[in-house]
Amino acid sequence: MNIAASTFDFLKSLQENNNREWFNAHKEDYEKAKDNVELFIQTLINKLSAFDPNIDESIQAKKCLFRIYRDVRFSKDKSPYKTWFAAGISVDGRKLDGPEYYIHIGPSNSFVAVGYWRPKKEHLESIRQEIDYNLEAFEQALSAGNWTVADLSQEDRLVRPPAGYSEDNDAIDYLKLKSFIIFKPLEDRDLLKAFALEDIVQIFQRTLPFKNFIHEAIDI
Repeated sequence: MNIAASTFDFLKSLQENNNREWFNAHKEDYEKAKDNVELFIQTLINKLSAFDPNIDESIQAKKCLFRIYRDVRFSKDKSPYKTWFAAGISVDGRKLDGPEYYIHIGPSNSFVAVGYWRPKKEHLESIRQEIDYNLEAFEQALSAGNWTVADLSQEDRLVRPPAGYSEDNDAIDYLKLKSFIIFKPLEDRDLLKAFALEDIVQIFQRTLPFKNFIHEAIDI
């Protein structure tokens, strides 16, 4: 299963015509693209449930998909629509303070990610503490899926060590992180090819030891 070429065509056209008049005139194209992505996500959920006990096949894709409408209240960019589709898959759809699977589908801007984005304070402290106490287990969780520190998102990385930790801590490269996410960019062709879904499932399966480490660190 794959993402249809027509879905990318719609998103490319939306990039060039990000206004309500064009969108309303092409609402049928949007619904077709959304249906394609929703089916892809639902099938992905079913596949994930086969190996991740935190993902139940009863989760509905529509609960995981993010709205295409932008919140422009506090943005200088008043474009009304996102030019991508995205979904977060966790134990409760896209709404969870904990680790999740994420897929982002956009022309020349697609990627998958797994982990916990900007954990709340107590969870961030728990994850850092678990890494500090069990650095070997954390690195084994990464290496089990053939991941390295280079595959972790560096977004919002601290310049100085967090409170309570020193620069010479063996785990400092991880402890400075403010999000704990394995990030893998995708080419458009990766999602357009016939076995795109199967390839993404394999990527996500490789992240399971890492994801489980985070679950255990925050007891979720």
